[in-house]
Amino acid sequence: VGFGVGYRDEEAGGGEQGAKDAGVPIVVAVNKVDLPAANPMRVRQELLQHGVMVEEFGGDVLSADVSAKYGQGMDDLLEKILLQAELLELKANPKRAAQGTVIEAQLDVGKGPVATVLVTNGTLRVGDSFVVGLYDGRVRAMLDERGKAVQEAGPGIPVQVLGLSGVPQAGDMLIAMDADRAAEIAQTRQRLEREKQLRIKSRGVKLTDIGKMLAEGEVTTLNIVLKGDVDGSVQALADALAQLSTAEVQVEVIHRGVGAINESDVLLAATAGAIIIGFHVRPDANARNLAAREGVDIRLYNIIYEAIEDVRAALEGMLAPEEREVLLGTAEVRQLFKVPRVGTVAGCYVTEGVIDRRGRVRVVRDGIQIYEGELASLKRFKDDVREVREGFECGLNIAGFNDIKVGDVIECYRVEAVARTLAGATDGES
Repeated sequence: VGFGVGYRDEEAGGGEQGAKDAGVPIVVAVNKVDLPAANPMRVRQELLQHGVMVEEFGGDVLSADVSAKYGQGMDDLLEKILLQAELLELKANPKRAAQGTVIEAQLDVGKGPVATVLVTNGTLRVGDSFVVGLYDGRVRAMLDERGKAVQEAGPGIPVQVLGLSGVPQAGDMLIAMDADRAAEIAQTRQRLEREKQLRIKSRGVKLTDIGKMLAEGEVTTLNIVLKGDVDGSVQALADALAQLSTAEVQVEVIHRGVGAINESDVLLAATAGAIIIGFHVRPDANARNLAAREGVDIRLYNIIYEAIEDVRAALEGMLAPEEREVLLGTAEVRQLFKVPRVGTVAGCYVTEGVIDRRGRVRVVRDGIQIYEGELASLKRFKDDVREVREGFECGLNIAGFNDIKVGDVIECYRVEAVARTLAGATDGES
Protein backbone atom coordinates (compact mmCIF):
# COMPACT_ATOMS: atom_id res chain seq x y z
CA VAL A 1 0.00 0.00 0.00
CA GLY A 2 0.94 3.63 -0.20
CA PHE A 3 2.39 3.79 3.34
CA GLY A 4 5.09 1.16 2.87
CA VAL A 5 5.62 -2.56 2.50
CA GLY A 6 3.81 -4.04 5.53
CA TYR A 7 3.46 -7.56 6.92
CA ARG A 8 0.63 -8.49 4.58
CA ASP A 9 2.66 -7.30 1.58
CA GLU A 10 5.64 -9.35 2.74
CA GLU A 11 3.34 -12.33 3.23
CA ALA A 12 2.21 -11.86 -0.37
CA GLY A 13 5.89 -11.63 -1.31
CA GLY A 14 5.85 -15.38 -1.82
CA GLY A 15 3.93 -14.60 -5.00
CA GLU A 16 6.67 -12.20 -6.07
CA GLN A 17 9.29 -14.88 -5.44
CA GLY A 18 7.17 -17.39 -7.31
CA ALA A 19 6.91 -14.99 -10.24
CA LYS A 20 10.70 -14.67 -10.29
CA ASP A 21 11.19 -18.44 -10.16
CA ALA A 22 8.74 -18.90 -13.03
CA GLY A 23 10.28 -16.08 -15.07
CA VAL A 24 7.01 -14.15 -15.05
CA PRO A 25 7.25 -10.33 -15.22
CA ILE A 26 5.77 -8.17 -12.45
CA VAL A 27 3.69 -5.03 -12.62
CA VAL A 28 3.53 -3.18 -9.27
CA ALA A 29 0.33 -1.34 -8.28
CA VAL A 30 0.92 1.02 -5.33
CA ASN A 31 -2.54 1.30 -3.76
CA LYS A 32 -4.26 3.82 -1.42
CA VAL A 33 -2.42 6.82 -2.87
CA ASP A 34 -5.56 8.91 -2.22
CA LEU A 35 -4.79 8.94 1.53
CA PRO A 36 -2.87 11.91 2.97
CA ALA A 37 -0.23 9.67 4.57
CA ALA A 38 0.51 7.81 1.34
CA ASN A 39 4.17 7.73 0.27
CA PRO A 40 4.54 5.84 -3.03
CA MET A 41 8.26 6.61 -3.30
CA ARG A 42 8.88 4.97 0.07
CA VAL A 43 7.09 1.86 -1.17
CA ARG A 44 9.35 1.69 -4.22
CA GLN A 45 12.42 2.08 -2.02
CA GLU A 46 11.29 -0.72 0.29
CA LEU A 47 10.59 -2.96 -2.69
CA LEU A 48 14.32 -2.83 -3.42
CA GLN A 49 14.86 -4.84 -0.23
CA HIS A 50 12.73 -7.59 -1.77
CA GLY A 51 14.65 -7.58 -5.03
CA VAL A 52 12.03 -5.62 -7.00
CA MET A 53 13.58 -2.68 -8.88
CA VAL A 54 11.04 -0.41 -10.56
CA GLU A 55 11.71 1.72 -13.64
CA GLU A 56 12.08 4.89 -11.59
CA PHE A 57 15.20 3.39 -9.98
CA GLY A 58 16.68 2.05 -13.19
CA GLY A 59 14.99 -1.35 -13.14
CA ASP A 60 12.65 -3.03 -15.60
CA VAL A 61 9.59 -3.45 -13.37
CA LEU A 62 6.63 -1.26 -14.34
CA SER A 63 4.68 0.45 -11.55
CA ALA A 64 1.59 2.61 -11.19
CA ASP A 65 0.07 4.67 -8.37
CA VAL A 66 -3.58 3.73 -7.90
CA SER A 67 -6.56 4.10 -5.59
CA ALA A 68 -8.83 1.07 -5.75
CA LYS A 69 -11.45 2.99 -3.78
CA TYR A 70 -11.78 5.90 -6.23
CA GLY A 71 -10.49 4.31 -9.43
CA GLN A 72 -7.55 6.73 -9.57
CA GLY A 73 -4.67 5.59 -11.78
CA MET A 74 -6.47 2.56 -13.19
CA ASP A 75 -6.07 3.73 -16.80
CA ASP A 76 -2.31 4.06 -16.24
CA LEU A 77 -2.17 0.58 -14.67
CA LEU A 78 -4.11 -1.02 -17.52
CA GLU A 79 -1.92 0.76 -20.06
CA LYS A 80 1.23 -0.64 -18.44
CA ILE A 81 -0.25 -4.14 -18.29
CA LEU A 82 -1.05 -3.92 -22.01
CA LEU A 83 2.44 -2.60 -22.68
CA GLN A 84 3.95 -5.55 -20.84
CA ALA A 85 1.75 -7.93 -22.82
CA GLU A 86 2.84 -6.27 -26.06
CA LEU A 87 6.54 -6.50 -25.14
CA LEU A 88 6.09 -10.19 -24.34
CA GLU A 89 4.21 -10.69 -27.62
CA LEU A 90 1.39 -12.46 -25.81
CA LYS A 91 -1.05 -13.83 -28.36
CA ALA A 92 -3.88 -16.34 -28.26
CA ASN A 93 -6.08 -18.21 -30.70
CA PRO A 94 -9.76 -17.99 -29.65
CA LYS A 95 -10.76 -20.73 -32.12
CA ARG A 96 -8.81 -23.60 -30.54
CA ALA A 97 -9.69 -25.80 -27.54
CA ALA A 98 -9.49 -23.85 -24.31
CA GLN A 99 -6.54 -23.70 -21.95
CA GLY A 100 -6.48 -21.78 -18.70
CA THR A 101 -4.87 -21.40 -15.29
CA VAL A 102 -6.59 -21.87 -11.95
CA ILE A 103 -6.33 -18.66 -9.91
CA GLU A 104 -8.44 -19.77 -6.96
CA ALA A 105 -10.39 -22.89 -5.99
CA GLN A 106 -12.65 -23.86 -3.13
CA LEU A 107 -15.38 -26.24 -2.04
CA ASP A 108 -18.61 -24.22 -2.02
CA VAL A 109 -21.43 -25.47 0.21
CA GLY A 110 -24.10 -25.02 -2.47
CA LYS A 111 -22.12 -25.25 -5.72
CA GLY A 112 -19.62 -27.98 -4.90
CA PRO A 113 -16.03 -27.69 -6.19
CA VAL A 114 -15.57 -24.28 -7.81
CA ALA A 115 -12.50 -22.89 -9.59
CA THR A 116 -11.76 -19.39 -10.82
CA VAL A 117 -9.96 -19.89 -14.11
CA LEU A 118 -8.16 -17.36 -16.32
CA VAL A 119 -8.51 -18.51 -19.92
CA THR A 120 -5.09 -18.15 -21.57
CA ASN A 121 -5.83 -19.67 -24.99
CA GLY A 122 -8.85 -20.83 -26.94
CA THR A 123 -12.46 -20.39 -25.86
CA LEU A 124 -14.06 -22.24 -22.94
CA ARG A 125 -17.76 -22.98 -23.37
CA VAL A 126 -20.52 -24.40 -21.21
CA GLY A 127 -20.65 -28.16 -21.88
CA ASP A 128 -16.89 -28.52 -22.58
CA SER A 129 -15.13 -31.46 -20.93
CA PHE A 130 -11.74 -30.79 -19.39
CA VAL A 131 -8.97 -31.99 -17.10
CA VAL A 132 -7.47 -29.73 -14.42
CA GLY A 133 -4.80 -30.94 -12.01
CA LEU A 134 -5.90 -34.30 -10.55
CA TYR A 135 -9.52 -33.96 -11.65
CA ASP A 136 -11.69 -34.05 -14.74
CA GLY A 137 -15.04 -32.39 -15.24
CA ARG A 138 -17.58 -30.84 -17.56
CA VAL A 139 -18.42 -27.15 -17.55
CA ARG A 140 -21.87 -27.09 -15.95
CA ALA A 141 -21.98 -23.30 -15.66
CA MET A 142 -19.66 -20.29 -15.82
CA LEU A 143 -19.96 -17.02 -13.90
CA ASP A 144 -18.23 -13.73 -14.62
CA GLU A 145 -16.73 -11.37 -12.04
CA ARG A 146 -20.21 -10.03 -11.24
CA GLY A 147 -21.68 -13.48 -10.68
CA LYS A 148 -23.66 -13.44 -13.93
CA ALA A 149 -23.88 -16.61 -16.02
CA VAL A 150 -21.93 -16.62 -19.28
CA GLN A 151 -21.92 -19.17 -22.09
CA GLU A 152 -18.29 -18.79 -23.15
CA ALA A 153 -15.02 -17.15 -22.16
CA GLY A 154 -12.18 -16.24 -24.50
CA PRO A 155 -8.47 -15.48 -23.92
CA GLY A 156 -7.75 -13.16 -21.02
CA ILE A 157 -11.20 -13.63 -19.45
CA PRO A 158 -11.47 -14.88 -15.84
CA VAL A 159 -14.52 -17.02 -15.04
CA GLN A 160 -15.78 -19.13 -12.16
CA VAL A 161 -16.19 -22.69 -13.43
CA LEU A 162 -18.70 -25.16 -11.96
CA GLY A 163 -18.73 -28.86 -12.76
CA LEU A 164 -15.43 -30.12 -11.37
CA SER A 165 -15.10 -33.54 -9.74
CA GLY A 166 -12.72 -32.18 -7.08
CA VAL A 167 -10.95 -29.06 -5.87
CA PRO A 168 -7.78 -28.33 -7.91
CA GLN A 169 -4.84 -26.27 -6.70
CA ALA A 170 -4.02 -22.70 -7.65
CA GLY A 171 -1.72 -22.76 -10.65
CA ASP A 172 -3.13 -25.99 -12.12
CA MET A 173 -3.68 -25.95 -15.88
CA LEU A 174 -7.18 -26.49 -17.25
CA ILE A 175 -7.25 -28.11 -20.68
CA ALA A 176 -10.44 -28.74 -22.64
CA MET A 177 -10.55 -32.15 -24.34
CA ASP A 178 -12.67 -35.21 -25.04
CA ALA A 179 -14.49 -36.48 -21.92
CA ASP A 180 -13.05 -40.03 -22.08
CA ARG A 181 -9.50 -38.78 -22.49
CA ALA A 182 -9.95 -36.27 -19.65
CA ALA A 183 -11.22 -39.02 -17.33
CA GLU A 184 -8.30 -41.29 -18.27
CA ILE A 185 -5.70 -38.56 -17.63
CA ALA A 186 -7.33 -37.64 -14.30
CA GLN A 187 -7.31 -41.28 -13.14
CA THR A 188 -3.65 -41.66 -14.10
CA ARG A 189 -2.69 -38.49 -12.24
CA GLN A 190 -4.61 -39.56 -9.14
CA ARG A 191 -2.92 -42.97 -9.20
CA LEU A 192 0.52 -41.35 -9.47
CA GLU A 193 -0.35 -39.00 -6.59
CA ARG A 194 -1.41 -41.93 -4.41
CA GLU A 195 1.83 -43.74 -5.22
CA LYS A 196 3.78 -40.61 -4.37
CA GLN A 197 2.12 -40.38 -0.97
CA LEU A 198 2.80 -44.07 -0.31
CA ARG A 199 6.50 -43.52 -1.07
CA ILE A 200 6.80 -40.86 1.62
CA LYS A 201 8.88 -42.45 4.33
CA SER A 202 8.79 -41.79 8.04
CA ARG A 203 11.63 -39.31 7.90
CA GLY A 204 9.89 -36.49 9.76
CA VAL A 205 9.30 -35.70 13.42
CA LYS A 206 6.54 -34.18 15.48
CA LEU A 207 6.62 -30.56 16.51
CA THR A 208 7.25 -31.55 20.12
CA ASP A 209 10.33 -33.63 19.14
CA ILE A 210 12.29 -30.91 17.36
CA GLY A 211 13.91 -29.47 20.47
CA LYS A 212 15.35 -32.84 21.47
CA MET A 213 16.58 -33.56 17.94
CA LEU A 214 18.28 -30.17 17.73
CA ALA A 215 19.90 -30.70 21.12
CA GLU A 216 21.40 -33.93 19.79
CA GLY A 217 22.80 -32.09 16.78
CA GLU A 218 20.70 -33.96 14.22
CA VAL A 219 19.36 -32.49 11.01
CA THR A 220 15.60 -33.00 10.98
CA THR A 221 12.63 -32.46 8.71
CA LEU A 222 9.35 -31.08 9.93
CA ASN A 223 6.68 -32.59 7.68
CA ILE A 224 3.37 -30.75 7.48
CA VAL A 225 -0.02 -31.75 6.09
CA LEU A 226 -1.84 -28.52 5.29
CA LYS A 227 -5.60 -28.16 4.83
CA GLY A 228 -7.65 -24.99 4.34
CA ASP A 229 -10.97 -23.63 3.17
CA VAL A 230 -9.62 -21.86 0.07
CA ASP A 231 -6.71 -22.97 -2.09
CA GLY A 232 -5.26 -19.47 -2.40
CA SER A 233 -4.80 -19.28 1.37
CA VAL A 234 -3.36 -22.80 1.44
CA GLN A 235 -0.87 -21.84 -1.28
CA ALA A 236 0.20 -18.66 0.56
CA LEU A 237 0.61 -20.49 3.87
CA ALA A 238 2.54 -23.36 2.24
CA ASP A 239 4.97 -20.90 0.62
CA ALA A 240 5.44 -19.00 3.87
CA LEU A 241 6.05 -22.17 5.89
CA ALA A 242 8.58 -23.46 3.34
CA GLN A 243 10.58 -20.26 3.81
CA LEU A 244 11.02 -21.05 7.53
CA SER A 245 13.53 -23.83 6.77
CA THR A 246 16.92 -23.49 8.46
CA ALA A 247 20.24 -25.33 8.23
CA GLU A 248 19.07 -27.62 11.06
CA VAL A 249 15.39 -28.06 10.30
CA GLN A 250 13.77 -28.38 6.89
CA VAL A 251 10.08 -27.52 6.73
CA GLU A 252 8.32 -29.57 4.06
CA VAL A 253 4.63 -29.43 3.16
CA ILE A 254 4.12 -33.02 2.04
CA HIS A 255 0.43 -32.58 1.24
CA ARG A 256 -1.96 -29.68 0.92
CA GLY A 257 -5.62 -29.59 0.05
CA VAL A 258 -8.99 -27.90 0.45
CA GLY A 259 -11.75 -29.12 2.77
CA ALA A 260 -12.19 -30.69 6.19
CA ILE A 261 -9.35 -32.64 7.79
CA ASN A 262 -10.21 -36.29 7.14
CA GLU A 263 -8.94 -39.76 8.00
CA SER A 264 -6.69 -39.90 4.93
CA ASP A 265 -4.89 -36.75 6.12
CA VAL A 266 -4.37 -38.29 9.57
CA LEU A 267 -3.09 -41.58 8.13
CA LEU A 268 -0.65 -39.71 5.89
CA ALA A 269 0.55 -37.62 8.83
CA ALA A 270 0.97 -40.73 10.98
CA THR A 271 2.99 -42.47 8.25
CA ALA A 272 5.23 -39.47 7.55
CA GLY A 273 5.60 -38.30 11.15
CA ALA A 274 3.93 -35.03 10.17
CA ILE A 275 1.81 -32.50 12.00
CA ILE A 276 -1.49 -31.33 10.52
CA ILE A 277 -2.24 -27.63 10.20
CA GLY A 278 -5.83 -26.64 9.50
CA PHE A 279 -6.66 -23.13 8.31
CA HIS A 280 -10.34 -22.26 8.77
CA VAL A 281 -11.23 -25.97 8.67
CA ARG A 282 -11.93 -28.62 11.31
CA PRO A 283 -11.29 -32.37 11.59
CA ASP A 284 -14.38 -34.54 11.35
CA ALA A 285 -15.21 -36.91 14.22
CA ASN A 286 -13.53 -39.93 12.61
CA ALA A 287 -10.36 -37.97 11.87
CA ARG A 288 -10.26 -36.57 15.41
CA ASN A 289 -10.59 -40.03 16.98
CA LEU A 290 -7.98 -41.51 14.63
CA ALA A 291 -5.56 -38.66 15.42
CA ALA A 292 -5.97 -39.36 19.14
CA ARG A 293 -5.20 -43.06 18.60
CA GLU A 294 -2.22 -42.42 16.32
CA GLY A 295 -0.83 -39.51 18.35
CA VAL A 296 -1.01 -37.11 15.40
CA ASP A 297 -0.67 -33.43 16.30
CA ILE A 298 -3.47 -31.33 14.76
CA ARG A 299 -3.16 -27.55 15.03
CA LEU A 300 -5.96 -25.25 13.92
CA TYR A 301 -5.68 -21.59 12.96
CA ASN A 302 -7.88 -18.77 11.66
CA ILE A 303 -5.08 -16.29 10.91
CA ILE A 304 -2.16 -17.09 8.60
CA TYR A 305 0.53 -15.23 10.52
CA GLU A 306 -0.37 -17.06 13.76
CA ALA A 307 0.38 -20.38 12.09
CA ILE A 308 3.64 -19.03 10.69
CA GLU A 309 4.73 -17.58 14.02
CA ASP A 310 3.82 -20.80 15.85
CA VAL A 311 5.98 -22.93 13.57
CA ARG A 312 8.79 -20.37 13.65
CA ALA A 313 8.69 -20.34 17.46
CA ALA A 314 8.84 -24.13 17.50
CA LEU A 315 11.87 -24.15 15.21
CA GLU A 316 13.59 -21.65 17.48
CA GLY A 317 12.75 -23.66 20.59
CA MET A 318 10.63 -20.84 21.99
CA LEU A 319 7.12 -22.23 22.18
CA ALA A 320 5.22 -20.09 24.67
CA PRO A 321 2.37 -21.32 26.88
CA GLU A 322 -0.85 -21.52 24.93
CA GLU A 323 -4.54 -21.74 25.42
CA ARG A 324 -5.72 -25.11 24.17
CA GLU A 325 -9.31 -26.05 23.61
CA VAL A 326 -10.89 -29.18 25.05
CA LEU A 327 -13.76 -30.56 23.00
CA LEU A 328 -16.73 -31.29 25.25
CA GLY A 329 -19.19 -32.65 22.72
CA THR A 330 -20.85 -32.37 19.33
CA ALA A 331 -24.46 -32.15 18.21
CA GLU A 332 -26.15 -32.40 14.82
CA VAL A 333 -28.79 -29.87 13.79
CA ARG A 334 -31.90 -31.79 12.70
CA GLN A 335 -34.67 -29.18 12.78
CA LEU A 336 -35.07 -25.40 12.92
CA PHE A 337 -37.65 -23.28 14.73
CA LYS A 338 -38.31 -19.56 14.36
CA VAL A 339 -39.15 -18.10 17.76
CA PRO A 340 -40.35 -14.46 18.04
CA ARG A 341 -37.95 -12.16 19.93
CA VAL A 342 -35.47 -15.05 20.25
CA GLY A 343 -34.44 -15.89 16.69
CA THR A 344 -33.61 -19.31 15.30
CA VAL A 345 -33.66 -22.23 17.70
CA ALA A 346 -31.91 -25.38 16.49
CA GLY A 347 -33.35 -28.76 17.39
CA CYS A 348 -30.26 -30.93 17.86
CA TYR A 349 -29.24 -34.48 18.67
CA VAL A 350 -26.09 -34.80 20.79
CA THR A 351 -23.88 -37.29 18.94
CA GLU A 352 -20.84 -37.19 21.20
CA GLY A 353 -19.91 -36.03 24.70
CA VAL A 354 -21.94 -33.26 26.29
CA ILE A 355 -23.26 -29.83 25.27
CA ASP A 356 -22.55 -27.47 28.17
CA ARG A 357 -24.53 -24.23 28.58
CA ARG A 358 -21.39 -22.47 29.83
CA GLY A 359 -19.08 -23.73 27.08
CA ARG A 360 -18.22 -21.95 23.86
CA VAL A 361 -19.59 -23.29 20.58
CA ARG A 362 -18.72 -23.23 16.93
CA VAL A 363 -20.88 -24.01 13.91
CA VAL A 364 -19.24 -26.34 11.38
CA ARG A 365 -20.74 -26.76 7.91
CA ASP A 366 -19.20 -29.32 5.54
CA GLY A 367 -16.02 -29.33 7.61
CA ILE A 368 -15.62 -25.54 7.49
CA GLN A 369 -16.07 -23.31 10.52
CA ILE A 370 -18.93 -20.86 9.89
CA TYR A 371 -19.29 -19.16 13.26
CA GLU A 372 -17.85 -19.18 16.77
CA GLY A 373 -19.55 -17.79 19.86
CA GLU A 374 -21.60 -18.62 22.94
CA LEU A 375 -24.94 -20.23 23.67
CA ALA A 376 -27.82 -17.88 24.44
CA SER A 377 -30.01 -20.74 25.67
CA LEU A 378 -30.03 -24.53 26.04
CA LYS A 379 -33.28 -26.40 26.63
CA ARG A 380 -34.65 -29.91 27.04
CA PHE A 381 -38.27 -29.70 25.96
CA LYS A 382 -39.31 -26.38 27.60
CA ASP A 383 -36.90 -26.47 30.54
CA ASP A 384 -33.61 -24.59 30.69
CA VAL A 385 -30.78 -27.00 31.44
CA ARG A 386 -27.07 -26.70 32.20
CA GLU A 387 -26.01 -29.58 29.95
CA VAL A 388 -27.32 -32.25 27.58
CA ARG A 389 -25.49 -35.54 27.22
CA GLU A 390 -24.85 -37.87 24.30
CA GLY A 391 -27.91 -39.63 22.93
CA PHE A 392 -30.39 -36.92 23.98
CA GLU A 393 -32.13 -34.17 22.02
CA CYS A 394 -32.05 -30.48 22.87
CA GLY A 395 -32.96 -27.05 21.60
CA LEU A 396 -30.29 -24.35 21.51
CA ASN A 397 -29.95 -20.76 20.43
CA ILE A 398 -26.56 -19.29 19.59
CA ALA A 399 -26.02 -15.69 20.69
CA GLY A 400 -25.86 -13.31 17.72
CA PHE A 401 -26.17 -16.01 15.07
CA ASN A 402 -29.31 -17.13 13.22
CA ASP A 403 -27.90 -18.44 9.93
CA ILE A 404 -27.87 -22.03 11.15
CA LYS A 405 -28.97 -24.83 8.82
CA VAL A 406 -30.13 -28.42 9.08
CA GLY A 407 -27.08 -30.69 8.89
CA ASP A 408 -24.74 -28.23 10.61
CA VAL A 409 -22.56 -29.64 13.39
CA ILE A 410 -22.35 -27.79 16.70
CA GLU A 411 -19.08 -28.28 18.56
CA CYS A 412 -19.03 -27.35 22.25
CA TYR A 413 -15.67 -26.74 23.90
CA ARG A 414 -13.85 -24.96 26.68
CA VAL A 415 -10.44 -23.30 26.64
CA GLU A 416 -7.74 -24.31 29.10
CA ALA A 417 -4.33 -22.77 29.67
CA VAL A 418 -1.75 -25.44 28.86
CA ALA A 419 2.00 -25.05 29.25
CA ARG A 420 3.73 -26.50 26.22
CA THR A 421 7.39 -27.22 25.60
CA LEU A 422 9.19 -28.24 22.46
CA ALA A 423 10.76 -31.30 24.04
CA GLY A 424 7.38 -32.80 24.83
CA ALA A 425 6.78 -31.87 28.47
CA THR A 426 3.07 -31.58 27.86
CA ASP A 427 2.82 -34.91 26.07
CA GLY A 428 4.75 -37.33 28.13
CA GLU A 429 7.18 -35.76 30.58
CA SER A 430 4.70 -33.70 32.63
